[in-house]
Amino acid sequence: MNKPEKLPQRVRIEADGTVSIAVGKVELGQGISTALAQIAAEELGVDLSKIRILPASTAYSPDEGVTSGSLSIQDGGKALRAACAELRGRAEKPASEYKIVGTNAPRLDLPGKFAGRASYVQDMLLPGMVHARILRPPRPFAKLVSIPDHPGLVRDGSFAGVLAEREEEAIEAATKLRAKAVWSEGAVMPQDIYAWLKGHVAESKVQKENADAAAKARGVKHFKAEYRKPFICHASIGPSCALAWLKGDTLEVWSHTQGIFNLRKEIALVLRMPEEKVIVHHAEGAGCYGHNGADDVALDAALLARLSRGLPVRLQWTREDEFAWEPYGPAMLVAMEASLDGAGQIVSWRHDLWSNGHTHRPGRAGQPVLIAAGELAQPFERGPAVDPPLPAGGAQRNAVPGYDFPDHKVTFHYVREAPVHGSSLRSLGAFGNVFGIESFMDELADGDPVGFRLKHLKDPRGRAVLEEAVRNAGVFKKTEGRGRGVAYARYKNVGAYCAVVAEVEATGAELKVTRLVAAVDVGLPVNPDGIVNQIEGGCVQATSWTLKEEWKPGTVSWEEYPILRFSEAPSVEVHLIKNQNPSLGAGECTMGPTVAAIANALHDALGVRVRELPLTAANIARAVDA
Repeated sequence: MNKPEKLPQRVRIEADGTVSIAVGKVELGQGISTALAQIAAEELGVDLSKIRILPASTAYSPDEGVTSGSLSIQDGGKALRAACAELRGRAEKPASEYKIVGTNAPRLDLPGKFAGRASYVQDMLLPGMVHARILRPPRPFAKLVSIPDHPGLVRDGSFAGVLAEREEEAIEAATKLRAKAVWSEGAVMPQDIYAWLKGHVAESKVQKENADAAAKARGVKHFKAEYRKPFICHASIGPSCALAWLKGDTLEVWSHTQGIFNLRKEIALVLRMPEEKVIVHHAEGAGCYGHNGADDVALDAALLARLSRGLPVRLQWTREDEFAWEPYGPAMLVAMEASLDGAGQIVSWRHDLWSNGHTHRPGRAGQPVLIAAGELAQPFERGPAVDPPLPAGGAQRNAVPGYDFPDHKVTFHYVREAPVHGSSLRSLGAFGNVFGIESFMDELADGDPVGFRLKHLKDPRGRAVLEEAVRNAGVFKKTEGRGRGVAYARYKNVGAYCAVVAEVEATGAELKVTRLVAAVDVGLPVNPDGIVNQIEGGCVQATSWTLKEEWKPGTVSWEEYPILRFSEAPSVEVHLIKNQNPSLGAGECTMGPTVAAIANALHDALGVRVRELPLTAANIARAVDA
């Protein structure tokens, strides 16, 4: 081929026979670049080694929104398949002819990381670059009253930072200035966040209702329970980082954002620049699975670049910055109520939930949401966290049960006011809602958790994953302090199907998860090995949330916010139910079933129902004393 052929913003066949693919979805460590390369190689009929996935950039990538919600394969993969088919001048290849899609492929991004090559935004160097540290108050939303002058100090209202030629100089200067800065009082965190949520409802809206008075009247046994999920951090091992360079009237930003176009829109809005004059390049970060501090630190870097008089700026948040200022996964309160008839069948179901919105990503509204926007001398009013409607949802994600109940009602009590900065954390509200639903199902099951679920579950694919997980878990020998639990959900009620069996040991005040068995149906798996990795990682992260994680004011280090250690990680077995149904995302489907399965296993081990996360010794003791 003598000259390159181009399909705008998507696929480019180069003169050397390689294929450059521009995608709008970004690599977060979930292996999406490898899976998309497999799709392109399959549809173009070329060897996988010929595919080059370009880092996402607003300079040349298609706008595919945000890499979130387990939609990269469902949406981005579908669009890429269509583009490649168009380039070849043929319809989409049928799944029965696939030779690359559906097979295990080694991750394309790992060899360089294994070799220690610079792979992350934290590793980037720009010519003449200066290092920066940001200065923020001890409490959210406080204003900067005064700060002494210091070499490298730059300021716009309450937004302040220091610039230095060497990073250690910026750290030293920031430490000195923090000790001398004077701030207004700021917001105070409520002592009882769950009571606070109930007392600050802005709107109550029924998400789904099917009224069946005759069925409800058959109820002879009535049950109520309330479940609590705290604020949870993304807890990225590497704190957020960004680089920015204002060259003339054009601003370039390098960020580990999940939405390059949304971030560009927000930066342009805050800096009052035309969007076409802002270029956002994606560079990998430490990973977080949700909206962590990546976008906030990018806006910080952009503002500092404007104040640096043309010098490129590298801004690294500290561990203290990350814990204090990243957007947390919001706290949730879930209240369940059900009635059973004489045969033990659920005839009436009520689900009420209280929460802030779970979506506070930039670029989705006419007003900015990132921290620095409200700190400037001419501040922007910060928009509230919101939620998309079902089936995707946010706080209300997976609140509608996947079971068949004749009379049911689901109500979301939205809390607009927020005591702290919150946004999307892996699976959003599904983690809290499935914890409540599946714990409550166990409480109603009268000793037969699997049979009880199957009695209310008509979806054959749902039944299949539940039966597959239980079958592979095998026989369980019940001894003192050991327990087994099960849970099921279909992510968003339209995504991947997942069931988890958990085994735990409760010795003294410590709960240990020893084994997790997950069965998953994601339709056609593009890269089965990659999906297994995603499921394993999701199970381990959900275990960490379940056993340990709870953000509280004053958290500055891993001492105050412990996460699961390698020595505490359970064995995880994953069983894929393979078929040729449309591919579904795998990254978030395990979170809810894992937490509920562990909570149910704890009850099996100790006979105690703990309804408040995390399942720490203190919360277990409170449940015992209740």
